[in-house]
Amino acid sequence: MHIIPVIDLLDGQVVRAVRGERRHYRAIASALCGSADPRIVARRLCEHCATDTLYLADLNALQGRPPQLEWLRTLLQDRPDLQLWLDAGFGGPDDAAHLLARLAPTAAARVTPVYGSESLRSREALAACFAPPSRALLSLDHRQGAPLDPAGVWELPAQWPRRLIVMTLSRVGSDGGPDLDTLAAVRARAPDAQLIGAGGVRDAADLAAAQAAGAHAWLVASALHDGRLPAAAGAPGDGTDCGACGGAGHTVSRAGADAAVLPRGPARGTCFA
Repeated sequence: MHIIPVIDLLDGQVVRAVRGERRHYRAIASALCGSADPRIVARRLCEHCATDTLYLADLNALQGRPPQLEWLRTLLQDRPDLQLWLDAGFGGPDDAAHLLARLAPTAAARVTPVYGSESLRSREALAACFAPPSRALLSLDHRQGAPLDPAGVWELPAQWPRRLIVMTLSRVGSDGGPDLDTLAAVRARAPDAQLIGAGGVRDAADLAAAQAAGAHAWLVASALHDGRLPAAAGAPGDGTDCGACGGAGHTVSRAGADAAVLPRGPARGTCFA
């Protein structure tokens, strides 16, 4: 099972998403990162999961405000190998193309647009989003069993791409467990699709159940920040922000110490900077 770490970005801070109720989102309090700075959070999430793929929800753009372009540029520059799955409320392919054109070409090449059913403006836009050679993803969004779908995307499985995100917003940050029933329903309608679940994962047992239900990967944030999922094999140490380096995105091995009590000042443990 692949874990795709998630950043929800609002006004330049990483926030904790809870059930899709965006007006209530607050800056993340993270045992893993010790910061809401997007650079630190992105670095620690990718290191902990031993991955170069990160899902980013630009909450400013999703709420009709300008996208956070400077932060997109910063994250892509900070991690030259980063592959960014970006949901910025795209209503169609022209919206994504306009945003990507404002990034450097080498950076734009590392961004994969995510088109959410809650944002797509029409069925014609759906078809255009995934016309070859598109590498975009479709997110089938719903809350409390009701599709978020003004364009009727859920009713057009013949136009769905091969990679699908099944996004249960009411489970996000809820500790409610993964929505395997909806995953199974989408699997029945798109048996050849690669399914990526989102919302509700609490621990490794939930990931195992999701994999058994046919998920290829899962988008995860809260369980990582709360320390309920161990570091992946190949992660560069079980670390936290470095007290020796002032928390500048570096990590220091815990060496048996609680991350919360590692002091600023002289190093305790090994700095990986």
